[in-house]
Amino acid sequence: MQDVIFTTAGDGYWSTVSKTVRITDMRLGYVADEKDFGELCVYFNTADWDVNKDGLIYTDKQFLKELNAFLLKQGLRRADYSEQGMQGDNYVSLDVGKAFLDAWDAKFNALA
Repeated sequence: MQDVIFTTAGDGYWSTVSKTVRITDMRLGYVADEKDFGELCVYFNTADWDVNKDGLIYTDKQFLKELNAFLLKQGLRRADYSEQGMQGDNYVSLDVGKAFLDAWDAKFNALA
């Protein structure tokens, strides 16, 4: 994956930290059988962001804004944060819908 860097604003419910975060990978963690709902996991470099020290990126507005701009630029669709309990120690969990999954499949042929 090319160097992708997003910034947090520190305005989330679980973090007041504002800094850059290198993204290492983006993968679908789950896709419903009907292919109308799924989870996008956005993995980050834990040397940049330590959830034990920095908190969860979850609900940070700037991170989500930059992520969605990146996704749209890649020909995908917007994502939104999933619930707090789905966030990981090395990834941000996001909900994606049918339009996102259709675009992902068209780009990567990965849902067949």
